Amino acid sequence: MGNKKKGSFSEVAEEFYQYHPQETLEKEQGKHKNPISIGIPNELERYEKRLVLRPEAVAILVNNGYDVRVESGAGNSAKYTDREFSEAGAKIVYSAKEAFEVDIVLKISPPTLKEINYMKKGKTVFSALQLNTLPLEYIEALLDKDITALAFELIEDKVGGLPVVRAMSEIAGSTVMLIAAEQLSSLNEGKGIIMGGITGVPPTKVVVLGAGTVAEFAVRTAIGLGAEVMVFDNHIYKLRRLKESLGLHQLYTSTIDMLTLEEALADCDVAIGAIRAEEGVTPCVVTEEMVAKMKPDSVIIDVSIDQGGCFDTSECTTHVQPTYRKHGVIHYCVPNMASRVSRTATSAISNIFTPILSQIIELGGIDKMIFQNSWFAHGIYTYRRGVTNKLLANKFKLPFKDLELIIAASTSIGR
Repeated sequence: MGNKKKGSFSEVAEEFYQYHPQETLEKEQGKHKNPISIGIPNELERYEKRLVLRPEAVAILVNNGYDVRVESGAGNSAKYTDREFSEAGAKIVYSAKEAFEVDIVLKISPPTLKEINYMKKGKTVFSALQLNTLPLEYIEALLDKDITALAFELIEDKVGGLPVVRAMSEIAGSTVMLIAAEQLSSLNEGKGIIMGGITGVPPTKVVVLGAGTVAEFAVRTAIGLGAEVMVFDNHIYKLRRLKESLGLHQLYTSTIDMLTLEEALADCDVAIGAIRAEEGVTPCVVTEEMVAKMKPDSVIIDVSIDQGGCFDTSECTTHVQPTYRKHGVIHYCVPNMASRVSRTATSAISNIFTPILSQIIELGGIDKMIFQNSWFAHGIYTYRRGVTNKLLANKFKLPFKDLELIIAASTSIGR
């Protein structure tokens, strides 16, 4: 035993066995005798108007054996009433503390330190991670209370996709050109041009940085409105996939050649930043000098701002004050763009998590879900007082706990 390496499979297996004595493991083979409780608290973030479950989903989960508690007013911003949730079988509670004293907390924004303090030890929270703005104290609070934390943007589906990211990207891409049209309007002191153009008038020129889901839906909308679109991305396969997905084989695409990009930006009316972050931070590909050469009153919408942004001049804004000007260019840099259409966004998120939560109760708890589904486990970033996401561990210089080893250990013990 003394020669055993730290962090070895044997050590992890032993640790797992200590957490799960045999009688506990046997009990978990069946469903819980007591219903698993879910809490949906109010969002404290001023501009966050989404929630995780709509009333129809609550009805399904209650019928499956969940005890669902919704804080009064939680659904108001998405136009869902307390009565709708109550009729779906939820218990309406009147304090945040009651909504957090459950087995699984469902939130959009990460819980605050005060909210984490409301939670019982060893319970679970589902929320966005927002790595860019996350303080060390948040992670330490989760670890101290032995909270299992799952990040929306990290969870995968069975084929390796990111369902929540995909859904929110579809919404952002569909919304972004409508926002651009608003900002080009004379009423917003824009250029006073229509998105697309009409007979005898040249079309609006749009530059899109990135060729992922946001770009796909933005390009589809822009072309539908009659705009002339140029797409830049350094991944050829993404550019090819975009053209094939849209059926637009004549769509202008290019790798990010700085000279070509600078010329395109100088001539465009709208520039969309939709480059997905790699290693947690979006690469900044447009310099301030390039922005300074753009036309006066042209529009930049940086959809990547929640991960750092891809324009050097991008700064986070809010839904109340969404824009500012720099070098005469209108900048729109709101991070939670999907909150503009909170009811649609809530429906999309609810559709993703309802079957996941149903499977959790069928399997007998969150641990079983983690151990039997690697795609779900990819979303976990704190577990058993350890950080299980390597990027997060490196960011805060915390020990990394390999969840795959823990899962392997549980499988070995179960044989």
